[in-house]
Amino acid sequence: MARLSQWILWAASALVLQGCGGTPLSPWHTERLQEEFVASTSDQLLAFEDYLRLEDRLFLELKLSVNSQVETGSAYDLVRYSNGSSADPLGYPTNWNRTFELKANAPVGGVLLLHGMSDSPYSLRALAEVLHDHGYWVVGMRMPGHGTAPSGLKYVKPEDMIAATRIGMARLSSSVGDKPIHVVGYSTGASLALGYTLDAAEGLVSPQASSLVLISPAIRIHSAAALASFKRGASSVPGLGGLAWLSVMPEFDPYKYNSFATNAADVVHQMTRSVDDRIAARADTDPPLPPILALKSTVDATVTMEAIVDNLLTLLEPNRNELVLFDVNRFAAKSSLLVDDPGPLTNRLMADDSLPFGVTLISNRDTNTREVVARYKAPLSENVTEHELHGLAWPSDVFSLSHIALPFPPDDPLYGSNPPVGDESLHLGDIPMRGERDLNKIPGEWLLRMRYNPFYDVLESHVLEWLNNAGSTAQ
Repeated sequence: MARLSQWILWAASALVLQGCGGTPLSPWHTERLQEEFVASTSDQLLAFEDYLRLEDRLFLELKLSVNSQVETGSAYDLVRYSNGSSADPLGYPTNWNRTFELKANAPVGGVLLLHGMSDSPYSLRALAEVLHDHGYWVVGMRMPGHGTAPSGLKYVKPEDMIAATRIGMARLSSSVGDKPIHVVGYSTGASLALGYTLDAAEGLVSPQASSLVLISPAIRIHSAAALASFKRGASSVPGLGGLAWLSVMPEFDPYKYNSFATNAADVVHQMTRSVDDRIAARADTDPPLPPILALKSTVDATVTMEAIVDNLLTLLEPNRNELVLFDVNRFAAKSSLLVDDPGPLTNRLMADDSLPFGVTLISNRDTNTREVVARYKAPLSENVTEHELHGLAWPSDVFSLSHIALPFPPDDPLYGSNPPVGDESLHLGDIPMRGERDLNKIPGEWLLRMRYNPFYDVLESHVLEWLNNAGSTAQ
């Protein structure tokens, strides 16, 4: 008990010290935008068009309340909220921070895209355009608190994001009629997708999705995230306002917040815990959830592979679901250099004939080459078949993917491997910066983290095949 008391005293002291210091806050951390959608107004915002009109007012308020306080000029060229800077999203042909809709004549189906916490609809832009090219009517919802200023993360609630998801599904239902509707969720967007389908299975909402695609799904996060609720509450104490933020960074990314509010971590914890509990409670219950395709890097600083396997796919009806795993680069990342090699767990998955779902592993052909192949194991089987992926290989300087990398193709103009030829726009995919530590405002771990998927074509083809097959079954 004495040791526990000492730990509590130490933790409280650390929180006080953190709350009293830290990086100075900017207008985009402090201004609360009043035109943001909240669930309490959802009864008046049942129509998708109303949500867009509110968004118009919101982005005008952002310009007047935040951008107007930020100086311009070369010294501010990497400040997202400086008008005319290279990081200003209004300088791009399309502001992908906004909710978007790609309509289709005679659509084969509808797809709702749900981005993750601190992201924007840009994160699923590439997939949206491909799906639209294949005849789908696509809606990419901007979640409340996102796409504007990081301050929005201080106030967003789970019910706000849930209500926005329902508005998007209602729009697709009225647009594609009896055609199948699929939901693609990225990171926290996967929890939203699962939450919606659980609600639909319980008769609380309609329509039900024909299938789900979960990319880097946030199913269960570290239990330490529960402390975010305490820290968020303590931030209201005078002198401890800094506790409202887990990190405060320069905002140079036009489509993603670099700063992260404590409330955002608490919201993710609430949503993932709720979905986790509800899935466990309804195991083997009719009706079954829609078929699920989950895609994940075997190394992920946000979500463990055990969470997706043990807390989701293993609990669902057999022979309906699939897990696609992107392994580490076995040619470059020798096991002796890895803090935690995912190889043993991956090998067990590929050898387990009791798994009720299919598994596809994208990995090196062998440790002597950067070329990759796809190894597939059917549900309830131990037989593994190998398929060629002609022309696909690990880049020489990449040892793994990451939680954030999967939905971005190598030619993504912002996060890809190289900036577009002749395009002088901002490029964040591979910044070759070397020097002394603690000198650059951008943390070294930010520069190191992989931001695109060299095997995006594999993800894209899996998603298209999955939707087409699920759509055919739903007819």
